[in-house]
Amino acid sequence: MGGYALSSYGTYLNMVALNLYVYAVTERAVAVGAFMAVRLAAGFVAGLVVGPVLARWSARGVMFWVNVVQAAVLVVLVTVPDGLRTATLFVVSAVGGVTGTVFVVALRSSVIPEMVAKERRTWANSLMVSWRSLAMVAGFASAGVVVSLLGYTAAFLVDMVTFLVCAVAVAQLPASSGKPAASGDDGEVRERRRVPRAVVALAAAPVLGLMVLLRAVDALGSSSHNAALPVYSTELDTDSPAVFVSVFWCVWAVGNVLVQQVIQRWTRRSGRAVGALGFGFGTIAMSAGFILAFAGLPWAVTVLVALVAGAADGLTEVSYTSHLQTLPDTLRTHAFGLSATVESLGFGVGMVAVGAALEAYSPLAVVAVAHGVAIAIAVVFVGLVLRERAGTGAGVGSPGSALPFAQSGRHPSPQESD
Repeated sequence: MGGYALSSYGTYLNMVALNLYVYAVTERAVAVGAFMAVRLAAGFVAGLVVGPVLARWSARGVMFWVNVVQAAVLVVLVTVPDGLRTATLFVVSAVGGVTGTVFVVALRSSVIPEMVAKERRTWANSLMVSWRSLAMVAGFASAGVVVSLLGYTAAFLVDMVTFLVCAVAVAQLPASSGKPAASGDDGEVRERRRVPRAVVALAAAPVLGLMVLLRAVDALGSSSHNAALPVYSTELDTDSPAVFVSVFWCVWAVGNVLVQQVIQRWTRRSGRAVGALGFGFGTIAMSAGFILAFAGLPWAVTVLVALVAGAADGLTEVSYTSHLQTLPDTLRTHAFGLSATVESLGFGVGMVAVGAALEAYSPLAVVAVAHGVAIAIAVVFVGLVLRERAGTGAGVGSPGSALPFAQSGRHPSPQESD
């Protein structure tokens, strides 16, 4: 977790530094958009292929090498001649999109489920989100200082070091961590069949399928507030537009970290995981919070809204990740890969659509529509979960049903499933 948090810090630091550097090198705003688009497209593709990759090679080995590759491309970036710098930047973007997706999918679908007992997975996921949120605050907060005082090269080298440290941490994992499910020709034949099986599994379990769909729509909503925040903050304070954005994300991260402490203590005392209803209601609260953030409310109220939005966001992520981890080994990695793909698609499509919409409509209107769709689907999701819970009996935990997702999130005993 420490290595993951450190590499996350480097990622968020570089997210700011690279975007600024792209503009400094190209002097074109469209290049910044293209840079982000390449990263999203690469992440989309990675989500499609990560299942076969992790079926062939161990997750530990894959995670080690993706960190090494990310460090290597940053070394290339700081040493490449000026004439090749623009092209190298887009290579860095593509590599970052692929390796970032592969690492997270491997960590969530293979390493955590294998190293952490089922009753402790919610705690482990919560801890992971907590560390990442803290890394985000530190990365965003220090980016301006590092770039201003030390320059872009220093920022890239700091990021390179974080990836190397993470690679060393991954190398310390037990040799069996994230071992491939099958090998040889028979394994490859079975592997080719697993992607459609994962899709069929999602279609056969309405709650789980709708959960993945809701994450995709939520990613579209995320694109709306990410694109609208700079516009809205500029409207609030033309001279210092960064103030609102910085305060909002810092408070959001605090809310995210605080809710993880609550989740960890609750799961430790109760032995229960965060349930599907938590995911549904959390999505509703999170989307409502982001809408209210653009409503022109007083500062004190907006800060409270950002705190709630961050807490709800942390709740939904832990619930979602923990639920996908209950899938069978043969489907889990593909489900996480499919999830990463649809989330990248939702965010990418959203960035394009939202960018165009902001030319004609206010930030509040754009964010309200995007997150309003998420709220509507979340309401349907909650209704479906409640209906499944009302009809519990022999079918709830059985194969082909909604698995344990329609329940409270606690893994049922054999007696409870009868």
